Amino acid sequence: MTTLQPGDKAPQFSAKDQDGNLHRLEDYKGKKLVVFFYPKASTPGCTAEACNLRDNWKTFQAKGYEILGVSADSEKRQQNFKEKYELPFPLLADEDKEVINAFGVWGPKKFMGKEYDGIHRTTFVIDENGQISDVITKVKTKEHASQIL
Repeated sequence: MTTLQPGDKAPQFSAKDQDGNLHRLEDYKGKKLVVFFYPKASTPGCTAEACNLRDNWKTFQAKGYEILGVSADSEKRQQNFKEKYELPFPLLADEDKEVINAFGVWGPKKFMGKEYDGIHRTTFVIDENGQISDVITKVKTKEHASQIL
């Protein structure tokens, strides 16, 4: 779905998290950043993915990674998701899909015979200079941390 490849500059973005705090790509300069896009907060696959990253948070921190989750959910829904599962990283509420479209993860999907537009579960690993070092399109929700690390 996305046309972004390792070696490409990560798209500039700015979006608010579950608490209304603004996050921009430049805020993470000098740090490694994992940006994971997920279809919908509190659904089974998204919960498994986010909790797998949460359970490996200390390892990510030790290796110098920050993590941002992104979906088109509202700030309130993201806040409920973060609190319910005690997620230690910010969740961006990208209701207008600016970040989602910048990374090219919105498009036609099929589920149970129905076609619709939605977010393709994709993770981008961005280096300290804002360059994409990895794009994971075949996300294993229960083993996602090991795919990234």
